[in-house]
Amino acid sequence: MNEIERLAQIIKDSSNTVFFGGAGVSTESGLKDFRSKDGLYHEKYKYPPEEILSHHFFLENTQEFYKFYRDKMNSLNYKPNITHHVLAKLEEKGLLKAIITQNIDGFHQMAGSKNVLELHGSVLRNHCIKCHNFYAAEYIFSSKDIPKCSCGGIIKPEVVLYEEPLDDEILKKAIKEISAADTLIIGGTSLNVYPAAGLINYFQGKNLVLINKEKTAYDIKCNLVIHDSIGKVMEKINMDF
Repeated sequence: MNEIERLAQIIKDSSNTVFFGGAGVSTESGLKDFRSKDGLYHEKYKYPPEEILSHHFFLENTQEFYKFYRDKMNSLNYKPNITHHVLAKLEEKGLLKAIITQNIDGFHQMAGSKNVLELHGSVLRNHCIKCHNFYAAEYIFSSKDIPKCSCGGIIKPEVVLYEEPLDDEILKKAIKEISAADTLIIGGTSLNVYPAAGLINYFQGKNLVLINKEKTAYDIKCNLVIHDSIGKVMEKINMDF
């Protein structure tokens, strides 16, 4: 039995499978990640991306924040890929209980997934920091300067910036889903981003599966490791469902 057949069999035999995904899931739609050799952290800017995407920078240098944000964080011109669609299909068939994602593009929901926990928020949700009015992503990305609310307040994306805590409710739900799972599939992440990566330590189930192009420090803890593109793997197992 090869790796793909083993993965398909694990999913079929499992009564509670959860998927934990990172940037590698979305890069196959064309979006850039942060840490790879072609990622945003290796591009040259007036300020380091980690600083631009921080809470203090948003407050103190909002105009520069939005220049970068509109230029680099706009996912509206991209679409869900094979991974998003296969995961939605598995959920629909009752073979996947939840998706926990570090991505902020909303692609899982666009593909049809229902139980999605977005650890780092979403570019699709934006609120005025003064009156809390909601604004769609189109309004933010089409604005020429700092996007303002009709009340005059600055609009902030519902994205978890550096120096900001993860949403407590989302975190609790993610821990609950991982703790109850008998199979946890980790895909498209090197597990270097904390506190999100620390969530997999709550897994107490039978099958820990990791799909990632590069080796990770967690490979040794897994029952099944596939070093390949998550999209290629999902395309292959799609045939089994």
